[in-house]
Amino acid sequence: MSRIAIIVVSESAMPLAQRVAHSVAERAVCWPGGDFSVPRCECSQQPRVLKSPQDGPAERSDVQIFTKKDIGPYAPFLKEHWTELDAVIFIGALGICVRSIAPALKNKYNDPAVICIDSTGQYVIPVASGHVGGANNLARQIAETLGAQAIVTTQSDNEGLWALDTLDRQFGWTADTTPARMNQAIFAFVQKQPTALLLEVRDAGTAYLERTKPDHVQIFFRREDLDPKDFDLVIAVTPCALPDLPENLPVLAFRPPVLHLGFGCRRQCDPAGIPDAIAAQLREAGFSPKSVATVGTIELKKDETLLQALLAQFPQAQPAIYPAETLAAIDVPNPSEKALAATGSAGVAEAAALAGAHGGPLWIEKQKGKVTEGNDFTFALAQEAASLRAGHIEIVGAGPGDPELVSVRGKRFLEQADLILYAGSLVPVELTHYAKPGCTVRSSASMDLEEQFALMKEFYDKGLLVVRLHTGDPCIYGAIQEQMAFFDRYGMHYHITPGISAFQAAAAALRSQFTIPEKVQTIILTRGEGRTPMPEREQLHKLAQSQSTMCIYLSAAIVEEVQAELLQAYPPETPVAACYKLTWKEERIYRGELKDLAKIVRDNNLTLTTLLVVGEAIGNREGLSRLYAHEFKHLFRP
Repeated sequence: MSRIAIIVVSESAMPLAQRVAHSVAERAVCWPGGDFSVPRCECSQQPRVLKSPQDGPAERSDVQIFTKKDIGPYAPFLKEHWTELDAVIFIGALGICVRSIAPALKNKYNDPAVICIDSTGQYVIPVASGHVGGANNLARQIAETLGAQAIVTTQSDNEGLWALDTLDRQFGWTADTTPARMNQAIFAFVQKQPTALLLEVRDAGTAYLERTKPDHVQIFFRREDLDPKDFDLVIAVTPCALPDLPENLPVLAFRPPVLHLGFGCRRQCDPAGIPDAIAAQLREAGFSPKSVATVGTIELKKDETLLQALLAQFPQAQPAIYPAETLAAIDVPNPSEKALAATGSAGVAEAAALAGAHGGPLWIEKQKGKVTEGNDFTFALAQEAASLRAGHIEIVGAGPGDPELVSVRGKRFLEQADLILYAGSLVPVELTHYAKPGCTVRSSASMDLEEQFALMKEFYDKGLLVVRLHTGDPCIYGAIQEQMAFFDRYGMHYHITPGISAFQAAAAALRSQFTIPEKVQTIILTRGEGRTPMPEREQLHKLAQSQSTMCIYLSAAIVEEVQAELLQAYPPETPVAACYKLTWKEERIYRGELKDLAKIVRDNNLTLTTLLVVGEAIGNREGLSRLYAHEFKHLFRP
């Protein structure tokens, strides 16, 4: 939990201080190390205490508001408590703030975030530790709450450049550098000197760097393509040793946690010297110990002191303990009958490394070692499969039709893709206009499954990014199961980006909440029985007995049968809506009653891409939720 001191210079600014206290209490504060929530505070005329409701009475406040009457001169108070604080928020003149914090300042890696807010609440100024301490982000968030202006003076922020000194904590990497070298890299970068960016893994951080690359940065995925004489700075995201580079060339290396170390050892193995020996062998093999994400072994060895020694050697790593049956199911290149008899696994080190890597490659096969007599050990190293710079398939939900309703993540994949294979009969072609120059765009409307697979695999095998673009949310009637079976069979890496489904677009277009408090609390997504048979237990007339809101896909062609089944349970006057091409330019919506549903569909020639909605929630305005009732108490409104 963070500790924040709010210092009020003038008592007249106390209401503003209380608003600031509530603003940091009621929202997640984005620090470089991640997001955390500060619980609600209670403000009074004494120093204000912010505490977690589940903690009970707190001995130390998480957020306190102080005046000079409470603490005396500001500078001695801050110097005494400087290392205990995560943020200091001054409300008053900037000069008073600067003079008060000056005696306590150390460096940006240790100082808390310092913010100064003028007493009228118009300006919020990050004063110290803007990036590393999070003052810039905190200032922006407070400014949003107050309707104020954040005055951020950091050059990289104002020019839209990466904050190099926070990338490691932002993306879970380890910066393999010194403060002096970091500052040297920052200086070169913000001066927009020619910069090479070497990305030898793929994760959320590298995707962000690719997407937001400044003009003075050139990206390389293979080190042999990088000619150092063309650059004044090299930034690398890699678990591997860097290539030989000129001594005068600034280099900033980030180590992503993508390596998985597996180990085995004799019972009650003395760990003395073993962690150092393993780290040295990793470096000798060309890998950075700072990229070790897990230290794994069999459950039998979970209490060995060697495990704790290895975790101390690789402090960024997490322990990974596997049952014997899990490791026994993994094929290893160097099986041992002796290990199998003793542990139930033919190779603990290799199997544990591979288990952590989720199918990634084993870079270092089983190595046997012995630093002191009688203390034999083995280790192996594998890399996380998802981190490999190889082909990738992203199954993207296009949303119901409007190109602006695709998710932000989906849009980014469309902008980065080397191949976009889209369901041309169901997805508007406008969505493919996000494609970058040189991207191949193909409609799958005329292709059978084998042709689609062949095309995607062709691009995948070249290490390229494939986007398979499906209508709505691909997991709802998206026909992706057979595609995923193919990807699994060939060991292809893929992921699903969800999309807005037609039933959600229908609720919005109908201006309806599909649930009614205390009356309708279930939404059924289903289809009528056409060429694809329905399970007996899911026949429409059986589902209709619940009187829930029902959204019926792919059924306009059999609307007479649908109406007949629904009328077995719903009253004839039940509201219905036939929604054609929701959010498309051609969108049409027809409302009526269930007894007229078939006529509505036939009279208006509604066929494909029509969603049928049935239930009294359509257009309902009766019934009140208790969520916002004054007496309804919860964590944020106790």
